[in-house]
Amino acid sequence: PIKAPVAGIAMGLVTRDESYTILTDIQGMEDALGDMDFKVAGTKDGITAIQMDIKIDGLTREVIEEALEQARVGRLAILDHMLATIDQPRKELSAYAPKVEVLIIKPEKIRDVIGPGGKQINEIIDATGVKLDIEQDGTVYIGSTEQEMINQARQWIESIVREAEVGQVYDATVKRIEKFGAFVELFKGKDALVHISQIANERIQKVEDVLKIGDTLKVKVTEIDKQGRVNASHKVLL
Repeated sequence: PIKAPVAGIAMGLVTRDESYTILTDIQGMEDALGDMDFKVAGTKDGITAIQMDIKIDGLTREVIEEALEQARVGRLAILDHMLATIDQPRKELSAYAPKVEVLIIKPEKIRDVIGPGGKQINEIIDATGVKLDIEQDGTVYIGSTEQEMINQARQWIESIVREAEVGQVYDATVKRIEKFGAFVELFKGKDALVHISQIANERIQKVEDVLKIGDTLKVKVTEIDKQGRVNASHKVLL
């Protein structure tokens, strides 16, 4: 919602020799035949925007001051009518109003959100229907008329840029089993290795004797190396 109601009014001017008349809330004919089109917008506290076209050589200070004063009176009258209809912003935006949410990510994570050849970002857009704009500083703008789609896109992006933390415990999913251990998904897009020695307190011969693909395994991240590879342990939680 805007901070305060804003109203605008168009002021006109008709001159003849040394005399002039300032018109308030001009229409098309008055604009076409008059000497000035002076648009003034603002709140009850002051002017927020102006725009002027004139067909004469210039305006005196007196004319400008008078036009601004008449515009102020007209603007306040319009605002009174507006406030009589709605005196405060609605608590929620209209379901049809466009909405934009801003998400800040690390600049080095931008390429992860975009993906090879734009594959990742296009997948997000196709699935949610949102408009995505990413600035070089990591500012992400997510736009849509549907809040639910914005939420889905935001959560998707957050999962892409999310980073594992040493010492953090995750409910992971077993994705791949090797002789030396199991690869688990901590969260979407982030895997970790649980070495066979970190699966149970007792010595096990085969990972398959204890785990199978799809199992949920509570693990604690114990190390993230310089290449970003994550090691985790189930054993330390037993």
